[in-house]
Amino acid sequence: MANNIELFKQYLPILDEVYKNTCLTAALDGSPELVRMGNSANEFVIWKMNMSGLANYSRNSGYVGGDVTLTNETVKCNFDRGRMFSVDALDDAETAAIAFGRLSGEFIRTRVAPELDAFRFATYASAPGIGSAQGALADGKAVVEALRAAHAALDDAEVPAENRILFITSALKGAVDDLDTTASRAAMDQASQVITVPQSRFYTKIQQNDGTTGGQEDGGFARDESGRSINFLLVHRDAVIQFQKHIAPKVIPPEQNPDADAWKFGYRNVGIADVYENKAAGIYCHSAAE
Repeated sequence: MANNIELFKQYLPILDEVYKNTCLTAALDGSPELVRMGNSANEFVIWKMNMSGLANYSRNSGYVGGDVTLTNETVKCNFDRGRMFSVDALDDAETAAIAFGRLSGEFIRTRVAPELDAFRFATYASAPGIGSAQGALADGKAVVEALRAAHAALDDAEVPAENRILFITSALKGAVDDLDTTASRAAMDQASQVITVPQSRFYTKIQQNDGTTGGQEDGGFARDESGRSINFLLVHRDAVIQFQKHIAPKVIPPEQNPDADAWKFGYRNVGIADVYENKAAGIYCHSAAE
């Protein structure tokens, strides 16, 4: 049995690779050195720094003393989702291992990554204090003007020009690309990175199905009735709190399964997606009209 478990473990690196290739918001993952684990299982400790501004210099007494404070805030994870699957024990070890590799990869690609993206986009798009605009963008010229307004809003808030990531629907990016002008190329080049997002995971608010309530047994997510389609989201990478605390693939062999003669494959993802209070100006959301 130990050999079978080791065989399954060979597929675990696939999980990370699939996540990185399919989760569009992975570009916003925070640096590990900026956060540490909290005392409780579902907590992070986020560090914050504040300091005094300039003061007059005296040729007699020299510098005016200033203060630097480094504080921390404990924040709770707001994403905790998982699923458990079964594969009948009649499959031999090699076949079951292949099934696990395919199952886990497809599950993350088609169900986990889209929901994780949708949750993060909705969280950032609805955060208080961010820049926002609503309305239809009828053509590429309108998109260019909206992008200029977004960057101008970040510029006025003194958000650094580096590390601005533009998430935009494929249709709107195509409309800008079709213009093929100096202005249209400049509008796209203002962002450090441009990532196209399927509209199916790009809403200001979503509903996450619990998997047990009638009509929600399939799990996953759906657009909330009050949610609007997002046209584009401009995010300065340092404005968001985005970390994963626990990503756990679990394998239970048939001999340890009290419910059935089957392999059980579980997946759980615990993390946080939030916005720093003093950096909300680093996010700008343009959405469809209500």
